[in-house]
Amino acid sequence: MKLQAVTPVILTLLPVTTAWGTLGHTTVAYIASNLVTPPTTLLFQDLLYNSSEHYLARVATWADSFRYTSAGRFSAKLHYIDAQDDPPERCGVQMKRDCGEGCIIGGIGNYTRLLLDPSTPRGLRNMAAKFIVHFLGDIHQPLHTESLLRGGNSIAVLFNTHITNLHHVWDTSIPESHVGGYSLPFAQSWAANLTDSILYGRYKTQAESEWLKGMSLGDPEGSALIWAGESNAFVCSTVLPEGKEGVEGVELSGKYFENAVPAVESLVARAGFRLAEWLDLIALGVERDEL
Repeated sequence: MKLQAVTPVILTLLPVTTAWGTLGHTTVAYIASNLVTPPTTLLFQDLLYNSSEHYLARVATWADSFRYTSAGRFSAKLHYIDAQDDPPERCGVQMKRDCGEGCIIGGIGNYTRLLLDPSTPRGLRNMAAKFIVHFLGDIHQPLHTESLLRGGNSIAVLFNTHITNLHHVWDTSIPESHVGGYSLPFAQSWAANLTDSILYGRYKTQAESEWLKGMSLGDPEGSALIWAGESNAFVCSTVLPEGKEGVEGVELSGKYFENAVPAVESLVARAGFRLAEWLDLIALGVERDEL
């Protein structure tokens, strides 16, 4: 099914979406909480003032709300990096070209260092922890690493006959249609399945041999740039394999959805696995500083 035309007025009413949506972010958080070491759990439960099993999931979408407050307006540009590439012919992220006056790469670097610095005030460490949990999710959403038409926000598409935009389809429509809902129980169940795939199933070899390559607390920007480049490659291979013309005005709930689900699952699994390792490394760094 294809829309014959979408007027500029309708386009202005399409939602501007952010991140993976509630389901994606909370699933990433639950995967991480399934995989971190006990000392990491204790540290971040303390930093986040939450001793329950939901300590990461409960803050996973905080940054998306905070960005719309007067205090948090500065953080809006930290949720993405605008790759000036040319999908589907050419994808790629370059820090100097694409980061501008601030982007998610710098955000991950800055808030990681604040968490590691023992002199950082406790309130700021709490905020830094919430940003890290969120940004590790954001950077694994391909359209958070792409500038084309505002990361797909300005590409009108159909999903289950409803007019929406390409960014929203990747943030929300595909994950929720695949899993069946967006509440915490749905996220926990999806996270349990993906955690099992990481530890014992289809992602085990990749996770052990590829997903931690280049990860270093000594160079958080370099680590984040690797993750952004990896996510951005999916823009060419899966998000826009036929360019903007291949999706604009098109119903995406059929074959496109079926092709996208494996990519979404893999990216959410990577995000959760890497978030767990990143938090473990931070916890080890904090412990060394306190000795």
